[in-house]
Amino acid sequence: MARDMVPVLKRCRSLGLDPIYLGIDKKSYRKSIRGNKKKSEYGLQLTEKQKAKFIYGVLERPFRNYFKKASKMKGITGDNLMVLLEMRLDNVMFRLGYGRTRKESRQIVGHKHISVNGNTVTIPSYKVKVGDMIEIREKFKGSQRYQDILEVTGGRLVPEWLEADHDNLTGTVKEIPAREQIDVPVNETLIVELYSK
Repeated sequence: MARDMVPVLKRCRSLGLDPIYLGIDKKSYRKSIRGNKKKSEYGLQLTEKQKAKFIYGVLERPFRNYFKKASKMKGITGDNLMVLLEMRLDNVMFRLGYGRTRKESRQIVGHKHISVNGNTVTIPSYKVKVGDMIEIREKFKGSQRYQDILEVTGGRLVPEWLEADHDNLTGTVKEIPAREQIDVPVNETLIVELYSK
């Protein structure tokens, strides 16, 4: 299985991205103090695509597939792309506060800790739907791991399109998120322009 092995903070610096969007609160993080080189139009488009891929932990081929799917859906392609990425199970786990980072949420899903509507799901890219109930499986609910995670993520705001019950370690997808509800610093219009060439 392919994995992105680039150090996270180094990648954040190169993309000009604050690590807080990845769920990382690093006090040692320093923004790059190199001079700002003027980027070409293509360079700006590529940077936005790399940002989106990096934030959601998606590699090139799956990302391209998401774009193709988004372009076939009704509505604005860029908004559809962001919604598809946001509705991934590993991202929903992160948004509910059951993972400190998206990478940890991905690992939790892969280790069979999650059930969706009562069925165990081990695919991080599984697309959740409105009305889906996501929960930590019963045998893992008493685990110290989730108490530690909730200590860190307890103050994190759960988006309006999700409903979390931290006492029972469950969550529900109430609606499909609108683009305004997705607080990711990505200009999806540039990504659409890049793929439309």
